[in-house]
Amino acid sequence: MVAATAVVAASVPVAGATPITPDRTAVLQRDADAMLEYGTPGVLAEVDTPHGDLRVRSGFGNVEAGTPVPWDAKFRIGSFTKTYVATTVLQLVGEGRLSLDDKVDKVLPGVVRGNGNDGRRITVRQLLQHTSGLPDYLAGLPDLFTEEGFQRIRYQTITPERAIELAMGFPPEFAPGTQWNYSNTNYMLAGMIIEKVTGHSWQSEVQRRIIKPLHLTNTYTPGTRTTIPNPHAVGYERFPGEGATPDDPKYGEPIDATNLNPSWGGAAGEMISTASDGNRFLRALLGGHLLRPAQLAEMKRTVPTNDGFRGNWPGARYGLGLMYVPNECGGAWSHGGDIMGFKTRNGATGDGSRSVVITFNTDSFKPDPGVQPPATDVSIPLINHALCG
Repeated sequence: MVAATAVVAASVPVAGATPITPDRTAVLQRDADAMLEYGTPGVLAEVDTPHGDLRVRSGFGNVEAGTPVPWDAKFRIGSFTKTYVATTVLQLVGEGRLSLDDKVDKVLPGVVRGNGNDGRRITVRQLLQHTSGLPDYLAGLPDLFTEEGFQRIRYQTITPERAIELAMGFPPEFAPGTQWNYSNTNYMLAGMIIEKVTGHSWQSEVQRRIIKPLHLTNTYTPGTRTTIPNPHAVGYERFPGEGATPDDPKYGEPIDATNLNPSWGGAAGEMISTASDGNRFLRALLGGHLLRPAQLAEMKRTVPTNDGFRGNWPGARYGLGLMYVPNECGGAWSHGGDIMGFKTRNGATGDGSRSVVITFNTDSFKPDPGVQPPATDVSIPLINHALCG
């Protein structure tokens, strides 16, 4: 990738919005600019507040062309998909078609079996909460995480059934309900449950229940479609090099990973959206417009996460497809997402009155020489300034 010799930095109020003070704009712009030294080519953030909406961006959406991330860029949202899927499951619960205490095996008989994994012992709640103990099927797809392997399989289709088959090749990580650990297998199963209960794919139900009612016209469930609708940034991906460790992945040069078959993410991470649509969804969800009060309360009932997760988000607790991170103004409700070429971060106040969505056009950050990686997730300063300003 051509080295960035200049920084593109700009901020604009969203059309029709009440202006935000120059001081607040400057703070958020500085936060966006500061992220570049940690190794993202570009960044775009949109903040929605009761006093107006604001977008800031910095760096490059296309390094070779020297152009910024488009203001209305579409991007892969990765695991932010899980919040849409959890909302759909909870709507089914509110309709009496499913219970959070139903065993997975009741809905998907015989699907979760093997190597000690047993769907007769795991509830729907434990799937959405990541307390099922199920191993992550991504452990069975190591080629995704090497450059040679990724280039070989980036356009292959991985069905939900294949993903679960891969997961069942590993033993459970712990007994259901006894610990917490993030596993994409949980949400691949949640998507399968939606289909079994409704007779329609999870994509169809998310479209019908969330995307269309909220007029999220730039939000997509691509399935096996490999491209991102225009406009979009280039998604750059670096892969670990020889001798890589968790503390030093020894990243090589980035490749263009914009196009890929996202079916391996499925209900755990395939969706595409924009910052504006993401904010609209978060504000509608937390504002009580998508779930009945009982189900929204269940979504916000949290459990402690593990040490690794709290290392990135201090004090983080996880609900049902939504996590809570303490801050100085009452905490942020959010769900980030990472997928080759893109990283999504977000946050919203408990009542949905204020929200922020951030997109980076890489999920493999490589700090500039001499720059220490941030102690916590790179997005936290901007999120806190957006929600607490």
